[in-house]
Amino acid sequence: MILAAGRGERLRPLTDACPKPLLMVGGKPLIVWHLERLARAGYSEVVINHAHLGQMLIDALGDGRAYGLRILWSAEPPGALETAGGIVQALPLLGEQSFLVINGDIYCDWDFAAAAGIAAQMHGHGDLAHLVMVPNPRQHLAGDFCLAAGRLGADSSPREAERLTFSGIGIYQPALFGALVPGQRAKLAPLLVAAMQEGKVSGERYAGRWHDIGTAERLASLDAELGGSL
Repeated sequence: MILAAGRGERLRPLTDACPKPLLMVGGKPLIVWHLERLARAGYSEVVINHAHLGQMLIDALGDGRAYGLRILWSAEPPGALETAGGIVQALPLLGEQSFLVINGDIYCDWDFAAAAGIAAQMHGHGDLAHLVMVPNPRQHLAGDFCLAAGRLGADSSPREAERLTFSGIGIYQPALFGALVPGQRAKLAPLLVAAMQEGKVSGERYAGRWHDIGTAERLASLDAELGGSL
């Protein structure tokens, strides 16, 4: 699933007339980088949620055949449903097995093909989630969660834990969202923290290419980095 329903307030006025995932970077819409990588990694179906200017996304990407994929669309009401709420809304399309979720406003070269093996390990350990974590960027030096020996927690114990930033790439079991009601707004972080407290969240540190496209300046920087190189 690619999360694409956000308003993109920090990218205004660029997002006043264009949904954030369709902003151009390196010669193509940001979301197309995800779609192409997913197709190369062997995926066949992708769910995309939408709210703000959602019809523009549908018109641009269609059914996904142009990318070697089948796109299933999950509509949300104006204002969207937040991350967890959007995932719950899409669960009927995602099925009963674990699934990969990617923020539509990031650029990352993490290997999407690795998700299948991770999902199998999660099932064996009884984990509800696996998060790809990255070194804290300048705009988020405090990080999000602490990683130690492949396990994630909300605080810095044990002592050797490293505080990192959530990349926006995660693998989830449907059971993580079992207490939520479709159609209601819900944030993802409280669910993850609760699962961490039960020891049911694994994680990894990824030091490769990752960008959070949260401002026009970061969009322009990534565009310059990709321009003419890929």
